[in-house]
Amino acid sequence: MATAVIGTQTTDVHAGELAYPGTARLGEKGLGLFREGLAEGVPIALGYFAVSFSLGIAAKMSGLTLSQGVVTSFLCNASAGEYAGFTMVAANAGYLELAVMMLIANARYLLMGCVLSQRFSPDTPVWMRALIAFDNTDEIFAVNVAHKGDVRPARALGLMALPLVGWAGGTAVGMLVGGVLPKLLVQALSVSLFGMFLAVIIPPARQNRVVAGVVAVSFAASLAASVAPLFSAAGEGVRTIVLTLAISAVAAVLFPCPEDDAEAGEA
Repeated sequence: MATAVIGTQTTDVHAGELAYPGTARLGEKGLGLFREGLAEGVPIALGYFAVSFSLGIAAKMSGLTLSQGVVTSFLCNASAGEYAGFTMVAANAGYLELAVMMLIANARYLLMGCVLSQRFSPDTPVWMRALIAFDNTDEIFAVNVAHKGDVRPARALGLMALPLVGWAGGTAVGMLVGGVLPKLLVQALSVSLFGMFLAVIIPPARQNRVVAGVVAVSFAASLAASVAPLFSAAGEGVRTIVLTLAISAVAAVLFPCPEDDAEAGEA
């Protein structure tokens, strides 16, 4: 998921890595950092392969071709956003609905990009920042910011290389398997994606009653909107966008995050 990254921190250029602002050359130290990033990306790639397998089945069920599904997964390494996109494609949603839904589902990457931008050397060119931001996923972001000092471009590029392949490869395998297995079995396998989302929402819901309440209200509101005369006539994508904005806005107003918790989350 690409986000704008603009650095402000002042540090010296790391010798032997990538030459800025001239032509980029990868020195011996840069190759070592790239290999280090590759090693750190192995477990992320394996996890992405498993998750995107279910997304591949969802893509197949939405009517996408193998090439369309693989390209989509390569360009959108975001499980929630990608699944929302496949769902809206299956519902024949319009381009505007799809674009707004992608913006909402992936809005957190804008914040993550702002944080990551502060960790770049000011001499890092814009194209390099944009390239690294392209795959600034939750896990890759966490690994990048866990390292002390500036983000090293060579290591960041190595870190994102295998996860990109794992995500697109898992989608391809899921679509291929979805094309040869019986329809009932494919539908059964697609349930694993819902299990993944439950694994995302249950832990924070157990730790925070507000989150648990918001999740419960979201489920109830989604069900009510699907059967209510006024809302059921609207497309599924429109309903999802309206409910997401409305519920999150009300929750933010009624239950604002304490400053101490916000500062702890940023640390």
